[in-house]
Amino acid sequence: MYWLWTGKQDGRQQPFRLLVKPMQLVYILIAILAFGILIADHELGHFLTARLCGIRVNEFAIGMGPALFKKQGKETLYALRLIPVGGYCAMEGEDVDTGDPRAFSVQRRLKKFLVLIAGALNNLILGFLLVAVLVFSSNSGFVVPTVTGLADGFPQAGEQGLLAGDTIYSIDGFRLYYSNDLSTAMSRSRDGVVDMVVVRDGKRVLLEDYELVPREYDGVLRYGINLQWQDATFGGRLKYSLYTTYNFVRLIRFSLSDLFTGAVGLKDMSGPVGIVSTISEVGTASENTKEGLLNVLFLVAFIAVNLAVMNLLPIPALDGGRVFFLVVTWLLETILRRPCNPKVEQYIHSVGMILLLALMAVIMISDVVKLIYG
Repeated sequence: MYWLWTGKQDGRQQPFRLLVKPMQLVYILIAILAFGILIADHELGHFLTARLCGIRVNEFAIGMGPALFKKQGKETLYALRLIPVGGYCAMEGEDVDTGDPRAFSVQRRLKKFLVLIAGALNNLILGFLLVAVLVFSSNSGFVVPTVTGLADGFPQAGEQGLLAGDTIYSIDGFRLYYSNDLSTAMSRSRDGVVDMVVVRDGKRVLLEDYELVPREYDGVLRYGINLQWQDATFGGRLKYSLYTTYNFVRLIRFSLSDLFTGAVGLKDMSGPVGIVSTISEVGTASENTKEGLLNVLFLVAFIAVNLAVMNLLPIPALDGGRVFFLVVTWLLETILRRPCNPKVEQYIHSVGMILLLALMAVIMISDVVKLIYG
């Protein structure tokens, strides 16, 4: 996406103009559609679970803001709203007892728990299914972290280092399942000196302070480790799909850890605007349309898993925050033997929602500034 300041023409200052290449526009529309699908999938999880649990749902909405389309069902209003960011499943009595026996607030804790996690679970399942579609349609095999050989001149080879036949089990505690985990693990190391655990002759061997850095071998910069290829079977593809979904969660955990430790800052975060821009860039940078669509699908799968994980964080106003308070109030009521005041939790979630909306606004402004100024 490109922004252009036209400057002065005929003595008059011209406004911003948005110049978008045709394929960029296609990928932008795909990204917006993908957001809508992910949101619908998330809210559908809440909606279906609530209905199965006998909870009244007043409105099921995709998007925010003014309604573009509304249809009143038997008891639920179905709405498609203007802004394709967000959505909600408004249940009767979410925070207070309204006197309705089907209100969310008067249900048993197990039902509340199932409804609260259903949205994230739906996103996680969708992310896995998208990955599975990619894996079953394109992967002919996988590279596992079993050493088949070492490049000539590879240092620290032998009994005190790596040997052919070793399976690299973990690096600095990070478990390796496939070859791409090697580069992920090493990217977390500042100096390339790691504690590596390998499986050798059925036993785990610790290689402490093992130096593993890219070197030039036969004119190519690489680690110099040759790893084993495995042909893809049905079970192998299914396993790799599950692994990739799990690995998304690990990568998100790394990102959150970096955020809390200050390794990354607000400027490194992206909201819907930045994500749409990234999807467009990934698609247009691909060699052809087919590859572009596959790359975008992979990114959408990652976003689906990311949405699931983020929603389960114990932050007020998010599903995870509500689950957290569900557990806390249960513990307090068990210990104190009296019910907690639901207005306290309602107040905390309201404040949390205001802060989240403010953060979203700041990130959106940051995304727009990055689009304009690069």
